Amino acid sequence: MNTMGKGKVIGIGVVILALFGLQTWSFVSARHSLENQVAALQHDVQAVREANDTKVSELTADLQSDLQVVSEKIGVTSKDLVDARKVAEQLRKEQAKTAAGLRNELETHSQAVSELREEATQLALGQDETVTRIGAVTGDVENVKGDLSSTKTDLAASRKEMGDIRDSLGREIARNSNEVAELRRRGEREYFEFNIPKAKTMEHVANSVQIQLKKADPKSQRYDIAMVVDDSKMEKKNQLAKEPIQFLVGRDRLRYEMVVYSVDKDRIRGYVSVPKDATLSAEGPRLR
Repeated sequence: MNTMGKGKVIGIGVVILALFGLQTWSFVSARHSLENQVAALQHDVQAVREANDTKVSELTADLQSDLQVVSEKIGVTSKDLVDARKVAEQLRKEQAKTAAGLRNELETHSQAVSELREEATQLALGQDETVTRIGAVTGDVENVKGDLSSTKTDLAASRKEMGDIRDSLGREIARNSNEVAELRRRGEREYFEFNIPKAKTMEHVANSVQIQLKKADPKSQRYDIAMVVDDSKMEKKNQLAKEPIQFLVGRDRLRYEMVVYSVDKDRIRGYVSVPKDATLSAEGPRLR
């Protein structure tokens, strides 16, 4: 090979070496730059990690504090819920009891209403019968009114007759022993005079008649006595002197009359008059 050929080869080799060296330098430079970038990136990542760790720690602390507050609030709410549930259960029981009482009252009222309706129905059914009965009773009442009117008329006549008899007897009352003798002289009745002191025993004054003086008031001319007539005892209190006392005696119901014409201290004087003719004077049937 000549010198020109060797120079070309050497030139080509130098060029190749230069190109290889340039490429190698480029690779080395690029690698160095990449390493610098990786280191910077690692530094940034480390800084971010540290910042994130600090922030995470702060967030964790805040979160724990919030969790504690929330836990406390949840605990209070749970207690309130337990109390509320107890109150609700008590209210439910009371409501159930009240509802049961209301049901019982409604049943009672319903039964009472049913009974009232039944009574109203019975009253309605018996209204016609009641009206008929009222009409009959009204007729009976009218009849009774008529009978009462007649009875009143008869009683008025009887009272008048008795008044006439009493007036007649009153006109024949003796006011002393002399007048008793005058009445005895007429012979229409028998007269039994008495002079009775206050005592604890009865004193016989006429047939079937006994008298006991219990009290005498000369000032007011009044007296209290006990009488036994046909074994029946009676009392006359606050009687006025010279006021006749009439009573029936015996099975023939003879009308006796007693008159006290003088009231002294612890003593009365008077008489008992008796019909002479028992047959004509009898006011009841003779049971023989």
